[in-house]
Amino acid sequence: MALNFHQLHIFFTVAEKGSFSHAAGALHMTQPAVTMQVQSLEDYFGVKLFHRSTKKIELSEAGRALLPFAKNSIELIRETDVAMSKFTKMIEGRLQLGASLTMGEYILPRLLGPFSKDYPNISVSMKVMNTTQILDEVLGHQLNFGLVEAPIHHPDVHTEAILSDELKLIVPADHPLADMEVVTLEELLKYPFVLREQGSGTRRVMEEEFARCNMDCSSMKIVMELGSTGAIKSAVEAGLGISILSQSSVKHEVTLGLFKVKQIENIAFERSFYAIYLNSTLLPISAVSFMTFLRQEDLSRFL
Repeated sequence: MALNFHQLHIFFTVAEKGSFSHAAGALHMTQPAVTMQVQSLEDYFGVKLFHRSTKKIELSEAGRALLPFAKNSIELIRETDVAMSKFTKMIEGRLQLGASLTMGEYILPRLLGPFSKDYPNISVSMKVMNTTQILDEVLGHQLNFGLVEAPIHHPDVHTEAILSDELKLIVPADHPLADMEVVTLEELLKYPFVLREQGSGTRRVMEEEFARCNMDCSSMKIVMELGSTGAIKSAVEAGLGISILSQSSVKHEVTLGLFKVKQIENIAFERSFYAIYLNSTLLPISAVSFMTFLRQEDLSRFL
């Protein structure tokens, strides 16, 4: 019997999850199949890799020695997929991902066309949700990976910055702030705001930047919290308030002369969009190809 990567991946996932049943869920396998593969690996080395009890499992000394090699093998496979994805234009498959609202509504539609020209045999299925919902679905193995608007700090999740963006103050063209070159915080707080809901990446970036500038968000006159950028734009156009949104999401309205994009004094809402996926997940080649496209292409010509 030869040593194979599949068994090392299963071993690593069991060690990471601390449970055969949890590893089975993460790998979309049955628990007996996971147990059998670990036993096969133990038979290959002739040692026990885990100490099993009724309540928990622990790595043996041999298991602790094997763990870094298993982890390195997973990273090497990921790097190999990334390196080779740009040469495999004719691959077939289904790209399934979750995208946060700004990303899914205003940025990815402009990028999926060029991607599909490069990879015509990959079909795309995208769920558009807020960042919190995407994280929940990634953790629940309902999504392979997601693209979100704020970094995720979770021990089971790999987070990688792949695109940059900037939020700006958005006001109607006839608003009192529309003719100001730079808007001060003092002026800003005089007017009502329409904002994204708590839990969205856009809201989190805004709040973190204001906190960095020692501004308490409770001093803002928030008259509405809405669950989509489109709804916010409609509310701003109707004169219900001003907002802070991605520049990418208001290009059409600015071109039509409906909105003005303004800079707030001494504040820059710069952010990145992030790819997130489980540490124990090996992404399908369709997903690896898409992330390679996002990393390596000059995307400014599409946005």
